[in-house]
Amino acid sequence: MGQIRTLRKRTCEYEAVEALVLVFASTNPSCDTLPLKKRRSSDDHFPNLFDALSDELLFLILDRLDSSPFDKKSFSVVCRSFYAAESRHRRLLRPLRSDLVPSVLSRYPSISHLDLSLCPRVSDGVLASIAAAAAGPSLLSINLSSSRSFSHSGLGALAAICVSLVEINLSNMIDLNDASAAAIGRARNLEKLWMARCKLVTDMGIGCIAVGCRKLRLLCLKWCLGLTDLGLGLMAVKCREVRNLDLSFTMVTKKCLPAILQLPYLEELSLVGCPGVDDEGLTSLKQGCKSLEVLNMSNCQHVSDVGLSSIVNDAVSLRQLILAYYSPVTHSLTSSLLKLSNLEKVKFDGCRITASGLLALGNSCISLKELSLSKCSGVTDEGLSSVLMKHKGLTKLDITCCRKITDISIASIANSCSSLTSLKMESCNLVSKHAFCMIGERCHLLEELDLTDNDLDNQGLKAISNCHRLYILKIGLCLNVNDEGVIQIGKSCPLLEELDLYRSVGITDTGIMAIACGCPLLQMINLAYCTEITDIALRSLSKCSKLNTLELRGCFQVSNYGLAGVALGCREIIKLDIKKCYHITDAGMVSLARLCYHLRQINLSYSSVTEVGLLALASISCLQSMTILHLSGLTPSGLAAALLASGGLTKVKLHMSFKSLIPKFLIQHLESRGCMLQWRDKPFQAEVDANEIWKQQSQDLVATGGF
Repeated sequence: MGQIRTLRKRTCEYEAVEALVLVFASTNPSCDTLPLKKRRSSDDHFPNLFDALSDELLFLILDRLDSSPFDKKSFSVVCRSFYAAESRHRRLLRPLRSDLVPSVLSRYPSISHLDLSLCPRVSDGVLASIAAAAAGPSLLSINLSSSRSFSHSGLGALAAICVSLVEINLSNMIDLNDASAAAIGRARNLEKLWMARCKLVTDMGIGCIAVGCRKLRLLCLKWCLGLTDLGLGLMAVKCREVRNLDLSFTMVTKKCLPAILQLPYLEELSLVGCPGVDDEGLTSLKQGCKSLEVLNMSNCQHVSDVGLSSIVNDAVSLRQLILAYYSPVTHSLTSSLLKLSNLEKVKFDGCRITASGLLALGNSCISLKELSLSKCSGVTDEGLSSVLMKHKGLTKLDITCCRKITDISIASIANSCSSLTSLKMESCNLVSKHAFCMIGERCHLLEELDLTDNDLDNQGLKAISNCHRLYILKIGLCLNVNDEGVIQIGKSCPLLEELDLYRSVGITDTGIMAIACGCPLLQMINLAYCTEITDIALRSLSKCSKLNTLELRGCFQVSNYGLAGVALGCREIIKLDIKKCYHITDAGMVSLARLCYHLRQINLSYSSVTEVGLLALASISCLQSMTILHLSGLTPSGLAAALLASGGLTKVKLHMSFKSLIPKFLIQHLESRGCMLQWRDKPFQAEVDANEIWKQQSQDLVATGGF
């Protein structure tokens, strides 16, 4: 009987493969006649039909699994031929531990993109092994942002041997010096280089890069405070192929701006927060940059519309203009945009905008598709309506915290902007609950909608459920919303991926069950301080297998039972916040450790977890960040053992009281391993009482008609 069952099982497997072959042959005409490998398994009675599949077909299958690394892993363990094919097919590698890189590279010889940003410590030896590996000469890009412990020696090995290298990301390398920059300069084929926050690099280092890397197309020098006009000017003279240049928060002044703006192919320029850039320097420019497509001059306090016009007048190709936290947006400034017929995106976030400036904007930018006025003071119904009437092709609009607008503006949005795909209007408190019905009735193409902290009610949410393409919905702090409205979203928005219900105290298990049933693609849900949520809601969310972010802070009715359900059904969980979930104990951590192998970030503060639970979590190799404040059952020795066992941790938030109780040598060992300990001296908070107060306040607001 056992042999019969084995035969039936293998027969089913072979039939499945044959069906798969037929499907791919029918959808890929070039594969109509599939070459077969004439190999058989060691079992003469049952030939291994998997081996009959060609590499061409297997690679086609793997191409369709690119978006799911878990599926690709399952694919590789089917049989030896699948394992070998997946090894040869993989191009991108993102390990969590640098010490495993040499062995992993031998497993994947065709890697062309290596991302080590999750490895806090990368030694020169590891970089040398990468260069010496089979994939070394064919390596195209490497990401070392946020990594430490390597020097010019390791970078030199990469530059010398990895001759195909075109991209290097060294952002946040605060110890990177001129010697390391000189080593990078030997990578002659380099096209993209990120060096944000490399504050020790001076003109000498950037000069070596400019002389050696003549093919650079993208260069990010954000927060490189050691650079002056001398080094930046040399870069502009030598690297004539640069298309994308970020000099934000550097000491750039008018001395090198002419050379930068004369780069013949420059398309994107970012000068955010540059104190040396002013009107005097800009007005002295003899010509602008005709190839420029994206300009970001946010937070340039010494630049007004006078200086800006000197750059944009000749920028006939400009598509995006970002002026967040800029000087006042006046009639003169917006009128200067009239000549920019290709301008599609404008951001004035955080600016004081005049009424005449907003009215003039309506007559400018005939190609405008995206407009952001987030936190702009001076935005009124009259001004906004005039813009919307002239720009009916808008697809994205951000009016967050525009507190002077009323239902009149919402009516203009509904009547004029039926093509909107994204609308953000958090904290527009003068808009009444009736206005949101207009959005749902007219803007059916919406994919992203942020209504946080508004007077939205169930009727408005029902109307919004007509937006069947929604994949992001944020309705936190909407105190008049309850299960009735959320159920409609669950029934009508099957594409929903992100749902924010922060402090929506009217939501219960019934509403979440509707979301779980109707939104199978859900990836993120925020239920923080939804105090009526229980284990029933969590068990229902286990149907959402793609869920990767779950916020449960302050949901004090949930327990290990509900968490176990989530762990069982949502194996892709990456981020979990169970702060102030008092009934979650060590048993819940055991469930996570056994089933959620990809968990990277967890907040356990104020829960009932002890060192036993922390030791269970230590078995999750992907775990990198923990917040463990005010765990009453945690002892210094247990904490020390858990930290020592958690080899992948890069950041841990702890209470200051433990600092003197943990041996100094252990703290030093953890830091040398790449784990950053952040000590917090926060007093204990009795959140249950605070929740009751919040709930009572919200009920009072609802009873009196909202805000």
